[in-house]
Amino acid sequence: MIDVLIVDDQELMRAGFRMILEAQGDIRVVAEAGDGEAALTAAGESNPDVVLMDIRMPRMDGVEATRRMRDRKVLILTTFDHDEYVVEALRAGASGFLLKDAPPEELVRAVRIVAAGEALLAPTVTRRLLDRVAARLPSTRRRPALLDDLTERERDVLQLVARGCSNSEIAERLHITEATVKTHVSHVLDKLGLRDRVQAVVLAYEAGLVAPGELD
Repeated sequence: MIDVLIVDDQELMRAGFRMILEAQGDIRVVAEAGDGEAALTAAGESNPDVVLMDIRMPRMDGVEATRRMRDRKVLILTTFDHDEYVVEALRAGASGFLLKDAPPEELVRAVRIVAAGEALLAPTVTRRLLDRVAARLPSTRRRPALLDDLTERERDVLQLVARGCSNSEIAERLHITEATVKTHVSHVLDKLGLRDRVQAVVLAYEAGLVAPGELD
């Protein structure tokens, strides 16, 4: 059973998410919160497997709340109108993000993916959103020295991860097996001290390995 905490300042939105999730046999909503401060308390009391976190909320926003619960799996709920906050949320430790108007089946799938410890980066809409967010990064980017520790193939893999490619797509493009891709991704994360693919994407954009408009 996947325990979920829903955090959103709109009660109607929380009710909608609860109805969708509790219709599943393997998901239950253990708590709700209307702002970041309440979310921290609720997370401590209910110990959820996944936190659905809105970004724009009173008292404490979703970015700061995510930063304060880095040991938890947080799925950011956003809209294109608020996409400037997404990179900050990912830097704060979020495991991925989902548009609020996504179909119910995508919400359920996202919760299951994040609960399994994977990063939510694959959907095409996510690629477009990452590209829009990346365009807001400073034009002068500092290349981390740690990138020099990567092999040429590992840098190739990191670039494709940042472009939103799945392991199978990377394998096809580089003419290697998916198992080899997984090994390369693991080495990249270890060498760069990153938790998951989400953090790898943010670093790749900030370092200039991938530029806005290069996602196709």
